[in-house]
Amino acid sequence: MGALEVLVSDILCEAGLQKVDIRTRSALELPGYFRATKKWDLIVVSNGALVLAMEFKSQAAKSIGNNVTNRAEEAVGSAKDIWTAFREGRFGQTPPPFLGYLFLLEDRDNVKTPVVNKEPYFQVDPEFRGDTYTKAPTAIRRYRGVSYSKRYELLCRRLILERLYSASCFLMATNSRKTKLTQPAEDLNFHRFAAALRGHVVTFLGSRSKSF
Repeated sequence: MGALEVLVSDILCEAGLQKVDIRTRSALELPGYFRATKKWDLIVVSNGALVLAMEFKSQAAKSIGNNVTNRAEEAVGSAKDIWTAFREGRFGQTPPPFLGYLFLLEDRDNVKTPVVNKEPYFQVDPEFRGDTYTKAPTAIRRYRGVSYSKRYELLCRRLILERLYSASCFLMATNSRKTKLTQPAEDLNFHRFAAALRGHVVTFLGSRSKSF
């Protein structure tokens, strides 16, 4: 993930930000609303204004079943916390910051196979139900569920749809000597993510120049 942080930092500098304003190792705490502070993975504070805050998250596929729900709750909670703090004026009278969420999932066979949902009382969202099949002898139609990789893709997409994050990126990579990187969803690829970052920086710098 360190290489991705460096890449994002370079993109931000190329867009016009000062390197000294980009934090990736220390002084990453920002005020929250439901908690005092939250430590982000990359933030930009320029001339007293919060320009952006980003999360870089990854998941090794060996123990993936234990962490999917935790990752979703963490992503939603962090966004809700900072946006509420922004509403309450914790960052001063500034334009809304850019919130970015980048997720890297280890590419293994077990992340691509369907995972059955437990539905003892109510049906889950149709997007999580997947394809159907019939099981003898009752021939009752059942749902296979979707894979863990699909669940993470849905998470990243819905974080944007619900306006919790300004942009999101979903990547998969093999854990091998020659790492193979894939981008399962066109709308969540790194090119679009980087373009959204650049656009926000250009807008921020443009609005700052007009204020002088």
